Order: sequence, then structure tokens, then C-alpha cells
Amino acid sequence: MESIVTESRPQTKKSPKATALATTIAAKKIVIHRAGGYEQLKVEKAELPAVGPDDVLVEVRAAGVNFADTSIRLGLYASAKEQVGWPITPGFEIAGLVLAKGEKVGDLELGERVMGLTLFGGYATHVVVKRNQLFRLPDSLSFEQGAAIPAVFLTAWFALYELAHPRPGSTALVHSAAGGVGSSLVQILKIRGVNVVGVVGSSHKVDAVRNLGADHVIDKSKQDLWAEAERIAPNGYDLVLDANGVETLKQSYEHLRRAGKLVVYGFHSMMNKSGGSGNANWFKLVSGFLRTPKFSPLEMTNDSKSVLAFNLSYLYDRIEMLEAGMTAISDWLAKGLIVPPTVTAYPLDRAGDAHRDIESGKTIGKLVLVMPS
Repeated sequence: MESIVTESRPQTKKSPKATALATTIAAKKIVIHRAGGYEQLKVEKAELPAVGPDDVLVEVRAAGVNFADTSIRLGLYASAKEQVGWPITPGFEIAGLVLAKGEKVGDLELGERVMGLTLFGGYATHVVVKRNQLFRLPDSLSFEQGAAIPAVFLTAWFALYELAHPRPGSTALVHSAAGGVGSSLVQILKIRGVNVVGVVGSSHKVDAVRNLGADHVIDKSKQDLWAEAERIAPNGYDLVLDANGVETLKQSYEHLRRAGKLVVYGFHSMMNKSGGSGNANWFKLVSGFLRTPKFSPLEMTNDSKSVLAFNLSYLYDRIEMLEAGMTAISDWLAKGLIVPPTVTAYPLDRAGDAHRDIESGKTIGKLVLVMPS
């Protein structure tokens, strides 16, 4: 069976330390062999990953679950197809203990608590990552909380600090504000002194977003989204953050004020709400693609509005940027300026349940997988 890797690169020869560990440790990982439903998330035995000179072998205690993982399972996530293919182990973020390290890694001790980014491969008991993709886990946080931080907070940080640069006193609309990225956006926007309007799809999420500091919360299940958005900000929004896709993109752009920015980081409304059958809804996908607004540079120039977009999984080579983001996030955590998302934990062998729940749109905060002891 192939080793767990977190990026597309040739396998290196196992170090003596990793080879010795392999004789005493029963590693496991989730493997998806082909696109399909929840039954494709199979727990399999695995070899310990190889440890290169700049690598760290992490004994994973918890792994974050993201909506993108469901698209990977359905075979619809572009970077997964381009960089890994089948079979694949999903997972973008982990927390655990340093189990082994390469000879060039001198600043982490064996047994040290860490959290980090993986370019796929996170649903596993043992993962190798580059040293610069790992960060110390504060003593105040559990492994489950640590696994809920890197991907969502870095997505939020990149959207705001690398792309949007919102000014203090400006007004931002955050779609899906109770989710992992949405709750991160709300908190970081408040650090920057921005007036935040959070949007949720269910009434049970309203208090969670208010408690994060949102100035207003729009409950789509009871309120007309855009009528309420106009009432709150009649002159328009300086910033709208949207991962919904076709469901809201056109109106998100139209509700920007002059010099406003729309940041796009996902297309959730185009995807299956329930992937239990394992069959992608191609009619919905094609229909969504055809209805997705096409933003004209000429019109944007005349409107004096901007559309910015990104996918964090294509940015792992921007090491200096990731380090800057995680340094800021770690500092905010230490100062109590941000808190980890609310966490719901599942055993590794219930990854299918986690996928079902995140697809339902009813969850709050972050879902994580906990590794067997």
C-alpha cells in the first residue's frame, strides 16, 4: 500500500527511525479509491510515511473536515484530481504530536504538540508534512480545536489581508457566517474594526454568529436576505465574502458600493446537498455553471467594483505567505482576540457521518475526525 504523502512528489527512502517505528505502530488512513458516496471513505492499514530531511512525522490526534473534502470524494475537486488522482486520502489540516523529524528540523522536539496544513492526506493516524507547514499548538487548545484552525483561519486571513484589505469602519457582508471559514471571517473582520453583517441559513445559528461579534445577523430562513441587507446598509457594502456560488454571486456583486470588493472562495450551492448516493448531480452542476455570472472587466471598471477569488489548495508553494498568516493567527489566539470554531468530533471510522452532516448545511463551526487510540 502506498505511503501517506501530503504533496505530489516522489517517495524517498525511509529513514532508519521511520523504519523502526513502522515495526511497532499500526498506522491507518481513510482511502477513497473512486468517486462515490459515503461508503467510499474506507479505513485501511497504511505504511508509515517516509521522512525526508525537511519533514516532520506527526502522530495525528485530530483532523479537520472541510466542505471541499466532500467534493474530493465526489471527484469534483480540481486540485485533488490534478495533484493526486485516485486513490486519495482527503484532509487539509491536522493536530497531533511530533513523532519523528528529518535531520534539518532542529526547532521542534519529539512529543511536541503541533497543528498544521496538509495538501490532502489529513484523514490519517500518521502524516508527514514539511516543517514550514507546522505550527506549535497552544497549551490552551485541545487537539480537536487545533485541527479546526489552520485551513479555515488561513482562508479567512488570505481573503482579508492579501486580497480585500478592509478599512476600519467599513461594512462587510459574510455569507455562511456560522461555518468554519465564515466564523473565522467574522472574528478577523472585528479585529480590523469592520462592521459585520453575518448571513445564516437557520435560526439556531443566529446566536453563535452574534457571540462572535457580528453587528447584525440575517436569518435567511425567516428574512428576505437582500431586503434585509439593503435595510442594514442602504448605500451598499464595502466587502462581500461569498462561497455560495450561483445562488448569491450576482446579488452579492450588485450590493457592493463604489470601490467595493467581492471575494469568492467557493461554490457550495452548485454541489450536492446530500452525496449519499455518490452520484454527482450533473444537471445541477451544469445549470449552476451556466447561471454563474460572468464579470466583465469593462463593466467592473465602470462600476468601480472588484471581484477577487482564490483556492487555498493552490497556494501551498507560497511559504512566506502561509507563515505570515499562521503567525498572525497564533498571535491572535494567544491574546484571546479569536477563538477556535465550535467543534463537533467524530471517530475516524465515522468519516461518512461527518461528510453527511457538513453537506446538510445544518452544522455550526467545524467538524473534526478523532483518531483511534
